[in-house]
Amino acid sequence: MSKEPLIISLQKINKSFPMEVGGEQQVLFDVNFDIRAGEFVSIMGPSGSGKSTCMNIIGALDTPSSGTYKLYGNDITNMTSDELAIARNEYIGFVFQNFNLLTKRSVLDNVMLPLIYRGMSPDERARRARKMIDAVGLEKFESYLPTQLSGGMRQRVAIARALAGEPKLILADEPTGNLDSKMGHEILEMFKKLNKDLGITIIMITHEFDIAKHTRRLIHIRDGRITHDGPVPKDDRKL
Repeated sequence: MSKEPLIISLQKINKSFPMEVGGEQQVLFDVNFDIRAGEFVSIMGPSGSGKSTCMNIIGALDTPSSGTYKLYGNDITNMTSDELAIARNEYIGFVFQNFNLLTKRSVLDNVMLPLIYRGMSPDERARRARKMIDAVGLEKFESYLPTQLSGGMRQRVAIARALAGEPKLILADEPTGNLDSKMGHEILEMFKKLNKDLGITIIMITHEFDIAKHTRRLIHIRDGRITHDGPVPKDDRKL
C-alpha cells in the first residue's frame, strides 16, 4: 500500500440534477475512490457517463447530492461557494480543453491571473509567472496574445497558468481535445514530465482510451458508476 499522503477521498458520492419536467435525474451512483499524492490518473468514460460531473465535484466546482468528499483532509462536501473558491485557488490548477485564455491579454498576463487572488505583489506575480512560462518553453512569447499562438502553444500557456499557483493537483479536462495528434502528444509528454520530475498529482478527464493509456491508473465510469479502477488495461475491451 502506498505511503504517499491521501489527497482526494470520495465516499458514496451521489449526484442528481432537477429536470425541467419535474423530478430529478441521477448521474452519479455511490462513487468511491481515493487518490494519493504523486499519482497520474485518468478518469474515462463515454459522453453522458458522468465523468464531467465527477470532475466538477473533484475540482470543487460543484457539490454532491450526498456522500463525502475530502480534499487534503478537508471535508468540502457542504462548503459555501466562497469556501469552494478558496479551496480551488489553494489546491487545484485547471487545464481546460478550450484553453480558457483571455484573448486580449498577453501570455504573461494570462499566467499571472490566478496569482492576483493570492495577495502577491505585482513583482512577485510576474516573477513566478515568468518562471512557469520558461518551464513550458514559451519564454520568447510572453508578450504575445493567445490569438497569435498555435493551439499547442495556447495549451502550454494554460499549463503554465495552472502551475503558477504551485498547486498540489492539476485537473485537466480533455486537454488534447482541440489539438492535432502531434501537439496532443507533446502536451501528454509534458504532463508525464511534470508528474515524474515535480511529483505533481495529475487527474486527466478523457473519453479516449489512447489518451488514458498515457496515465498509470484508469478510473472508468459508465452510466454514473465506476466499472474499472486500477492499472490501465492493454485494450479498452476489458473495461
